[in-house]
Amino acid sequence: MKPNSRRLAAPFLCGLTLSLLATSCATMTSSTGRRQNVGGVSQQQLDQLGAQAFAEAKKKQAVSTDPRQNAYVRCVVNALVAQLPPAERAIPWETAVFSDKEANAFALPGGKVGVNAGMFPVARTQDQLAAVIGHEIGHVVEHHFEERITNQVRTSQVLQIFGALAGDYGSLVTQGGGIAANAGFLLPNSRAQESEADVVGQRLMAQAGFDPRQAVDLWQNMSAAGGNRPPQWLSTHPDPSSRILELKRRADALVPTWQAAQAAGRRPRCS
Repeated sequence: MKPNSRRLAAPFLCGLTLSLLATSCATMTSSTGRRQNVGGVSQQQLDQLGAQAFAEAKKKQAVSTDPRQNAYVRCVVNALVAQLPPAERAIPWETAVFSDKEANAFALPGGKVGVNAGMFPVARTQDQLAAVIGHEIGHVVEHHFEERITNQVRTSQVLQIFGALAGDYGSLVTQGGGIAANAGFLLPNSRAQESEADVVGQRLMAQAGFDPRQAVDLWQNMSAAGGNRPPQWLSTHPDPSSRILELKRRADALVPTWQAAQAAGRRPRCS
């Protein structure tokens, strides 16, 4: 961030930090039964920062204007979102395809979804793309961003939220990042959150009519694409081999859910 940008950002950062200090923390239970620390930031603030992070990503990264790619991603997102609880379905979800060749994707509070064009050769079918996007949406609907910030508040590291949490999406890190990135929205998630997002995303894709077994194929493709060094999107995730075993185990249990969705007419045709 340039010096002038820091001066412009200071009032915003200070205001949010003070509000975090003043906000009481609470606990909640996720859909998988995991206890979470929440309450360190309001949903309005989360949505605001999610929108800012998304705007910054679109400003700093080349955005694909390919109508087929954009329609493809929107179709998958819409099918998944249709199976979310009413509050999440009511969000005006927005998508963007970035021209970056790295296999990467993300979702942010406020209904923002970004997919790199480099993901398409790895997520080779609509079902595999649904596994990626479902996982990322899982982070949003399970309040992982709120949890991460709240944990920072609880461990008395509020003053480092806009520094130590400065995880950036793609080349944002080499460009100094921005206000929203410095709020930690694009920081790699904890392994507990990653595992939970796997569970939620695979369940969501089955409910939407995507074959949950293809989540296994997706992660096998991701591991193969990385060779000796996993892609950046994989670097902070659980061990690929054990992750694939878990995905296989859950896929078998989710096949009836997928079959019921198909029988109910939920048969996405995105590709």
